[in-house]
Amino acid sequence: MQENFSPLALDETDLRLLALLQDDASQSNQALALAAHVSPATAMRRVRRLVESGIIERQVAILSPQKLGAGLTAFAEVSLDRQGAELIAEFEARAVADAAVQQCYRVSPGPDLMLVIQVADMVGYHALVQRLFTTDANVRNVKTFFSVHRAKFSAAIGLRGGTSTSSV
Repeated sequence: MQENFSPLALDETDLRLLALLQDDASQSNQALALAAHVSPATAMRRVRRLVESGIIERQVAILSPQKLGAGLTAFAEVSLDRQGAELIAEFEARAVADAAVQQCYRVSPGPDLMLVIQVADMVGYHALVQRLFTTDANVRNVKTFFSVHRAKFSAAIGLRGGTSTSSV
């Protein structure tokens, strides 16, 4: 669910810090400050403000699915038979609770939801189908696409005036 909020005014320093953090959030405050051309105290204060305002939601490590045995990526369009708000929320809650579901979006027009799924193989995908789709009487249709090549993967958001080149 999207929250209503007043956007935080971001200056060039904030944008530089955000771009640097999108590329590598594990760097020390000292390294971040040096790269952003600010003092360590300024970098720490600015980053804390960006976290507290919710602009930085969280910091995560991006893992290699192939090296961890989860090399099959699937994109599933899910259409429900009945689209009542509580029924969509119920399916969505089950989907987001499943570890194989990396992302879940309500979309329009077309299907009701789009899921990004990461599993080991087709056996893993079939098990997910049984857990999420087959046992739910409200699931009308599922159309799944399987990735054959990942040309780009990035969680980076384009920033005005900032540059982020992170992709895996």
